[in-house]
Amino acid sequence: MTLQAYRDFLAAKRLADVASGMAALPELPDYLFPHQRDIVRWSLKRGRAAVFAGTGLGKTLMELVWARCVAQHTGRPVLLLAPLAVSHQHEREAAGFGLDAKVVTARGIASETQISNYQKLDQFDLSGFGGIALDESSILKAYDGHYRTRLIEACRCIPFRLAATATPAPNDFMELGNHAEFLGVMSYTSMLATFFVHDGSETRKWRLKGHAEADFWRWMASWAVMLRKPSDLGYSDAGYDLPPLTKRLHVVPTEASHWHGNGQWSMLPVEAATLSERGQARRETVEARIEKAVALTPRDEAFVWWGNLNAETEGLAQAIPGAVEVRGSDHDDWKEAKLKDFAAGKIRVLVTKPSICGFGMNWQHCHRTGFVGLNDSFEQVYQAIRRFWRFGQQSEVTAEFIAADTEGAVVANLERKERDAERMAEAMVAHMADLSAAEVRGAALERHDYAPKQKMQLPAWEEFA
Repeated sequence: MTLQAYRDFLAAKRLADVASGMAALPELPDYLFPHQRDIVRWSLKRGRAAVFAGTGLGKTLMELVWARCVAQHTGRPVLLLAPLAVSHQHEREAAGFGLDAKVVTARGIASETQISNYQKLDQFDLSGFGGIALDESSILKAYDGHYRTRLIEACRCIPFRLAATATPAPNDFMELGNHAEFLGVMSYTSMLATFFVHDGSETRKWRLKGHAEADFWRWMASWAVMLRKPSDLGYSDAGYDLPPLTKRLHVVPTEASHWHGNGQWSMLPVEAATLSERGQARRETVEARIEKAVALTPRDEAFVWWGNLNAETEGLAQAIPGAVEVRGSDHDDWKEAKLKDFAAGKIRVLVTKPSICGFGMNWQHCHRTGFVGLNDSFEQVYQAIRRFWRFGQQSEVTAEFIAADTEGAVVANLERKERDAERMAEAMVAHMADLSAAEVRGAALERHDYAPKQKMQLPAWEEFA
């Protein structure tokens, strides 16, 4: 294929995904900030769009206003899907702005915007909706995931689709491809064939074709907007300053960790290498880590402890006076009641897991949190901390990490993933900023080219024995 033929092929791909939204845009409410207003207008004009915006930039409000406009335009309700623990929070936020949005079951309630959670997806006939919005749309990440497949298949005929999440995993092109397929822009496999080349033996490893990089980012910016702060698109950052974040590592020593497999004793702990060894180390140190967590829990401040094992969360809830645990097995109404009480200050210490409450919650009233157990999921840690360390937080945020002395590999892996994610996110925003500004605002930004060797500042880590 000649270079010109390749360019024609890409142009055809772009033209095949013409804007399918509103030609005449409605008046938007004055309470939207400038970046929110322009992103909503762009999304309505596009019809099918993704908003990759950092935590605290108002994704929920943008979703709710978008949904109201789509419902009034199509004469049909819009379904807003959200994580289990977040639905009622969205309903409260909508009420605060006078928007008609209600949490519903499969039977539905007469409302412009009907809010439900992904777990109830199979109970809805999606053909009756004029639009669908996915809150925390990173649920599309898994290529073979149930929700990903169901959403893509069931939403093909819905004219208005919105996917909103924090900046997606920058080195996970699978997530970007799944978003493109959900929105009807291009299939995941077509995206890979068009812009990528397989890199190595692992099926998840793909890299951009050198001559296709500029076209890829231009294609991305045609259907997605990405920003971590308003100035990424040329808006003012006034009121969007993050307070300091300090991460403190506390290492729990274990006597057994000093024995090698050959029966010899070492002065230094023997690092748990395999998943089995890591699991064993975590189980053996549960009591010691809980004891450390209790000692770190303040007596007069709100605090959230995160665990991965039932033994961790159950033990913490029993050991900390007044602590309340939110479990996966809790009834939805019970979960909601506990989360409302914590947000209202009626519960001081909350204990739960990132998989249950680590996405979507707004807890700026709290600035202390901790992890009594670790795993290799940087996304879970990132999302859990972002419940507190987000725009609107007025206090310095402190995150405590408690690990066995054998878990050095886990800590190092999380630190590496954090550095990689920050570097790659900066690169993605830099690649797309001018293009997104032109799409959203109709004007290009003036900025220097991205320099990948530029020194960057990460949240401080402090280590305590």
